[in-house]
Amino acid sequence: MRRVDYLMGEADFSRLTADQFMQQDVIYFSKAVKGEQIAAALTTGGFGSLPIVDGDLKPIGIVSEFDLLRAIRNGKDLHKTTAEELMTQPVLTIQYDAPAPRIMEILEDRHLIRLPVIDRGGKLVGIVARRDILQGYLRSQSGQIVWWM
Repeated sequence: MRRVDYLMGEADFSRLTADQFMQQDVIYFSKAVKGEQIAAALTTGGFGSLPIVDGDLKPIGIVSEFDLLRAIRNGKDLHKTTAEELMTQPVLTIQYDAPAPRIMEILEDRHLIRLPVIDRGGKLVGIVARRDILQGYLRSQSGQIVWWM
């Protein structure tokens, strides 16, 4: 579920926060998971990256399509290669109460598509994507659901 799907009515976009945009149901993996499982999740789920978490659900890395392609290009077998060997670290995260302008700044400056959202204790609570920010902007301006055919 993406919280932005339920954002209705005019609002000051710059005051909206990560927890209002983010997807709550996040697919994540431990560092021991094999690359083939991550590749399957990315391709079937339509994601560009997935967070890797420790036992306390704190993000410790992220595996992207680029990470997987690099591994394949370098001759690694994704059936044998772990997330720990593939992941980009440290992972860049944003707190749940970060305002939209800060989220956009990070996404744009780092050329990211998705950003893990954490609570004050550092636990993964969601993912915010560029598309979520754009959808939130449109909804905050018009108060209407925008559908494209």
